[in-house]
Amino acid sequence: MKSLLALQRATHATLQLIAAELVDLDLTASEINVLANLADGQGRTVSQLGAAAGTRPTTLTSVLDRLERRGHITRGARAGDRRSVLIELTDSGRASAALIERTLDDLERRALDGLPAEAVVGFHAVLEALIKEGS
Repeated sequence: MKSLLALQRATHATLQLIAAELVDLDLTASEINVLANLADGQGRTVSQLGAAAGTRPTTLTSVLDRLERRGHITRGARAGDRRSVLIELTDSGRASAALIERTLDDLERRALDGLPAEAVVGFHAVLEALIKEGS
């Protein structure tokens, strides 16, 4: 139980650090999460994006509305399946997502720098186990 509380504190501290590093983008943590999950340039359906971002559909809809209004994403019909909505980055969305990706990579590198490789592997294994438990 104490490990999970420490993880919650670490998550809160990490979110504050990310917000401070990306303050100029004027995005919420949820918006940053969505753009980070689209940073690879692959369009995703709403359900795929929700699963990747760990976001409930109702929350995701409002996040997507805001990102679309700001010109960071487009929503369109998926080829071969008009019932599915495909979310893709616009040029401004790609620029923001690239900055987010670089920032997250840098923060992770700084946080884990100096730790033994096996500790980092163990850390990732714990994260995957917790994600699996919550799925």
